[in-house]
Amino acid sequence: MPGDRTHRDVKANGVRLRVAECGTGPALVLLHGMFVDHRTWDGVVEDLSTAFRVVAPDFPGFGESEKPSAQRFRYDVDAFAEVVADLYAGLDLGRAAVLGHGLGGGVAIALAARHPELVSRLVLVDSMCFEAPLDLRRKIALLPVVGGFVFKQLWNRATFRAYFRDVVVSDGGELPRGKVDGYYDAFNGPQSRGSALSTLRATVDTRPVVAMTARISAPTLVVWGREDRVFPAGLGQRLARQIRGAGFELMDAGHAPHEERPREFSEIVSRFLRAERPTGT
Repeated sequence: MPGDRTHRDVKANGVRLRVAECGTGPALVLLHGMFVDHRTWDGVVEDLSTAFRVVAPDFPGFGESEKPSAQRFRYDVDAFAEVVADLYAGLDLGRAAVLGHGLGGGVAIALAARHPELVSRLVLVDSMCFEAPLDLRRKIALLPVVGGFVFKQLWNRATFRAYFRDVVVSDGGELPRGKVDGYYDAFNGPQSRGSALSTLRATVDTRPVVAMTARISAPTLVVWGREDRVFPAGLGQRLARQIRGAGFELMDAGHAPHEERPREFSEIVSRFLRAERPTGT
């Protein structure tokens, strides 16, 4: 996170989390997706931190946070949500706006449903929720026995770069190679790979997340990339319809619009968080 950022370690539900913070004002918690960490928000945090205290943790098993074994931590959406809820106390956040992308969106849904007192406003970005077709790489990773071997031993730097190029970004879009390599370096260790695989396996059944959408009471905005290959845009429209009163914004981007079009994304989110009516609603 650029700007006057600080990093610190905070214990939440017994797990050490690396947390990046920037800015002052009402709290805004940013929850990242699969295969990345808090650095996914680098392009938007400068704009958002002009009006908010931005708090971006690395989930357990990701980035620079502790990577407990699957016997000690479940790596499902509920487990992540409870860690974030406990993080509120550790950082004295009070009530906060929550923005979640991909996996982090599923966690944000669980947090808003289970702890409505913690969430003032909710932004869901290309969020895990409804069942979606798996790309070939993730299908192989989920196979019994052989999938674990392939994922832990054969996902090399080239495979990782290809995943971001072919699946994460839109046609014609790109992420800086150095940034993708940074994500790979954080992923490329036995504990990190094990945590990522445990997360993939624990979140493949999204029905519990779907069930929680009916319990969301916070004002909600759903933001989606038109060319999302992970969770197609139709799922975003469906999610916006399912959450009472939710707004919907479609961006010309792939699975990570905050990385591909950071300035436009920041404007959309800031407008919503300032309680202005989102466009397209």
